[in-house]
Amino acid sequence: MKIPAEFLRRIPKADLHVHLDGSLRLSTLIELAKKEGVELPAYTEKGLRQKVFKDKYASLVEYLKGFGYTGAVMQNAENIERVAYELGQDAIAEGVRYLEVRFAPQLHANEKLSAQEAVRAVVRGLTRAQKEHNASADVKKGEDLEFYFGIIACAMRNFNKFMSPYYATLINALSQSDKSEIFGIGSLELARMVVKLAKEEKLPVVGFDLAGEEAGYPAADHLDAYRYVHKHFIRKTVHSGEAYGPESIFQAITDCYANRIGHGTHLFAADMIKDKKVKDKQGYVESLANYIASERIGIEVCLTSNLQTLPEIKSVKDHPIKEMIRRGLPVSINTDNRLVSNTTVTKEMELLVKNIKLSPKELKNIVIAGFKSGFFPGSYIEKRQFVRKVIDRYNHLAKEYNIPLY
Repeated sequence: MKIPAEFLRRIPKADLHVHLDGSLRLSTLIELAKKEGVELPAYTEKGLRQKVFKDKYASLVEYLKGFGYTGAVMQNAENIERVAYELGQDAIAEGVRYLEVRFAPQLHANEKLSAQEAVRAVVRGLTRAQKEHNASADVKKGEDLEFYFGIIACAMRNFNKFMSPYYATLINALSQSDKSEIFGIGSLELARMVVKLAKEEKLPVVGFDLAGEEAGYPAADHLDAYRYVHKHFIRKTVHSGEAYGPESIFQAITDCYANRIGHGTHLFAADMIKDKKVKDKQGYVESLANYIASERIGIEVCLTSNLQTLPEIKSVKDHPIKEMIRRGLPVSINTDNRLVSNTTVTKEMELLVKNIKLSPKELKNIVIAGFKSGFFPGSYIEKRQFVRKVIDRYNHLAKEYNIPLY
């Protein structure tokens, strides 16, 4: 059956995989670039869409180019807080009621701003958006849901001294160490910061992530960091299976204790397995997928982003999400980068229902999975109560639009 776009816009949605520095408003980027003296290829929204932030990219390198501009204007607390506030506003406006914003605070640290202060600035911005929405008449009357958010700190699989003053200082201090050791130390320092902010300052820093180039930079280099956050009850996600095969996902789960997988696009790509010890590659994939399903390890799917960066995926119909759903994996639909991919959660949901034949129950399960898989910044009981409200709201809207629930 056809699902109305208005229904998808109005239902409560979660966005569990969205990068702060990939989700600025174009107008804000232009304004802040002029203010900070950052040179852009164009100073109109149309010009930047033509030259930088396109609908289609020739390569991952081209896709990542835009982050050089967004990161350059996010080097002080005031700008970071504004970007976070506006992201919260934009998400709320399209029906997102739970948002997990991820970013690498090390990329914003400099001689005038610490990594901790960068995190605090993000919290302030999102808190402001949250308070404005939660004080609205509709929320008070019970006609809308409250908005909640969490912060996920991203470690980098690899980095160099040109990426930020923070990394330059770290690399210079560890000049006699191997690169893999330096990457691991950088992640461990971030892990310690995350625990301190979450446990001592009680900030909603709910998760730890590992981002960056997968091939050649294994998650094994960052095991100390993941063990540290695991022992302090911080939830874990890992960018894996995006540009590498099932082994990357396996390592994220078995070595990094991942509660969720970022992308997981190549979960079923048995031909990408390189370990010669694996004789039955298809059996390996089957066991991995079954384990993920049974343990309810969430898969953070980002359709538009995958279409833009993975040339082997020609359309949503070719995306492995269809197989993920068939196998009962807890799939959530996410934006990845609202600016760079020119998308919203609503657009991603529209892409899904237009290209993948879903039963009403499957659609509902996907929407609810976004909330159930979230690293909610409260108690388990509070999370369950919130999810119950989400389900009730979804059911109410489904009845209004004559959409069956099963």
